[in-house]
Amino acid sequence: MKAIVCTKFGPPEVLELQEVEKPTPKNNEVLIKIRATAVTASDCIMRRFKVSYRRPMGLVGGLVMGFNKPRHPILGGMLAGDIELAGKAVTRFKAGDPVFASTIKSLFRLRLGAYAEYTCLPADGILALKPSNITYEEAAAIPYGGMLALHFLKKGNIQSGQKVLIYGASGAIGTAAIQLAKYFGATVTGVCSTINLELVKSLGADRVIDYTREDFTKSGQRYDLILNAIGIRKAQLQCEDSLTPNGKHITVDDGTPQPQLEALLLLKELAETGQLKAVIDRCYPLEQMVEAHRYVEQGHKKGNVIVTVEPNNKA
Repeated sequence: MKAIVCTKFGPPEVLELQEVEKPTPKNNEVLIKIRATAVTASDCIMRRFKVSYRRPMGLVGGLVMGFNKPRHPILGGMLAGDIELAGKAVTRFKAGDPVFASTIKSLFRLRLGAYAEYTCLPADGILALKPSNITYEEAAAIPYGGMLALHFLKKGNIQSGQKVLIYGASGAIGTAAIQLAKYFGATVTGVCSTINLELVKSLGADRVIDYTREDFTKSGQRYDLILNAIGIRKAQLQCEDSLTPNGKHITVDDGTPQPQLEALLLLKELAETGQLKAVIDRCYPLEQMVEAHRYVEQGHKKGNVIVTVEPNNKA
């Protein structure tokens, strides 16, 4: 089968299209024919990973990712596709089921493998039937930003009636966070650049601030929750004066979330009821994975960048 192999840590050019052995599922696994995968900021971080021996977490990262070369040479944590074969012990799924998934169960269980035509996943993993009303490309776009946004909004104890500000509202996490915050009953303000104002409005934001023209921290407005969706450290985004007395400032740098099946199932439900829409900036074929990584690494994508492993737009 075809797969994109990360031959060493470094720039996008270390990614090579190669022929590798097609995997065989164990009794508790399913073999998935991948239709689409997502290229995320996390993928780029893993691709260019460099061990820092001066930091304890650098050593941990080396143990997880590898020291001299990638421990998991086929990257990719998000996918949508069809089950081709189910192991003997699998009862949740059957051959032919359309599914979407995160291959990452935790920081120390990095299975990855979505940059390929096929992969195997445990049937009890972060895996669910694909939302019936969306394409494979859209399904592949939902888990990354959706699960991260859901985790951090819940960490901020989001409540109905609150005023919530999403900083970095046009990225993969931000576009999902706007919609999820509205689902939870919040009044949402999105902060983004001029070019993305209409996109953020279209996702349901009650107010949109162009950060190139207005500094939200100087407006005098107070928020119950500020979600920094682009990973700027708290020290770099001084917004404590923009919080209500019991308000919280949460950033996606606040710890490492562990994907949960319950979260994926909620995202599936919201997608099927039209309360969550995938935002896709660009789609690339598998053969253009290097270009996809280059684009994501520029840091200006709107929503998600998708790689189509096998073109199939049927919902």
